[in-house]
Amino acid sequence: MSLFMSYLIKPLAYLSLPALVLRYLSDRSPIVKYYVRLTTYLSTLGVLSVWGVLVSIGMTAMGNRFDINYVVARSFYYVCGPLLGIDFVVEGEEHMSTPSAVYIGNHQTMLDILYLGRIFPKQSSIMAKKELKWSPLLGQYMALSGAVFVDRRNSKDALHALAKAGEEMKSKGVSLWVFPEGTRSSSEKPDLLSFKKGAFHLAVQAGVPIVPVVCENYWRLYRKGTLEEGTLKIKVLPPIPTKGLTAEDVTELAERTRESMLETLREISIPVLSDARESTPKPSTVPTPASVPESESIVDVRELLPQGKNTSREEVPTVSQRSVAGSESEATDEDMVVVDHP
Repeated sequence: MSLFMSYLIKPLAYLSLPALVLRYLSDRSPIVKYYVRLTTYLSTLGVLSVWGVLVSIGMTAMGNRFDINYVVARSFYYVCGPLLGIDFVVEGEEHMSTPSAVYIGNHQTMLDILYLGRIFPKQSSIMAKKELKWSPLLGQYMALSGAVFVDRRNSKDALHALAKAGEEMKSKGVSLWVFPEGTRSSSEKPDLLSFKKGAFHLAVQAGVPIVPVVCENYWRLYRKGTLEEGTLKIKVLPPIPTKGLTAEDVTELAERTRESMLETLREISIPVLSDARESTPKPSTVPTPASVPESESIVDVRELLPQGKNTSREEVPTVSQRSVAGSESEATDEDMVVVDHP
């Protein structure tokens, strides 16, 4: 038995040695920690892509094609979330059960896949750029799960794909997830790019509601050279009805939805250091001599000197004279607004 255990434990010890070394280095070097955690994320994504293809084949055979994304997304979240120490608190999750809707979310970085893993609804697929269709594993998985691929360089083909997706949404009661910004946008301050109108045209054509989903700005946790642990907030806004709207209403609908999402994004995001500094109230300015009553500001310094000193009024200026001249003042303009300096 002891011989068997030695054969079992030694290989495990050797295999765990690199992990222990990386853990040791990560605790002492932020850049090593960043690359170790980034590699963990990408490796998990790769493994789950293989898992996704297998799940897609099995669930398609069973007739559950539009639940593939839900199963794979939750699998990725429950594996990768604990590994990275990233969790989510969701407000308004009851709106994610809206039947047959166009879900739209803000798009920051590739880390969005993790928040999709936490929130992605059942009976839903995703809209993606056509180039992803040819990505190894990911493309095959997305095709099997019913993804809508859009050629952004060909408007005619894109409109045809949207029309086909709208018909499928109405006939099968499925939903579609779209990133209306069209590309990733990560910045220190919470913000959104202008919205593309494809998702809104689709919702209006299909007569289905739009459900906005906002994940807080996580620049503080993930940016170049930094990938930290933390809890992020997701807020699902109430569905926006589209019945009765026409193509002429799409522009106003997109702008109104973006404004609502941007307001929510700024509301739920934790300010980073520079935001906090800029939002610090400026100190009130020192009153000017003109605002001080003359009766209180004029003091004859001769009254404070010992008797017997022959000091004329011309030799010793009053306090009010020194203040008005400004040459004796210790507080310069820069001193008063130093909070504005970097």
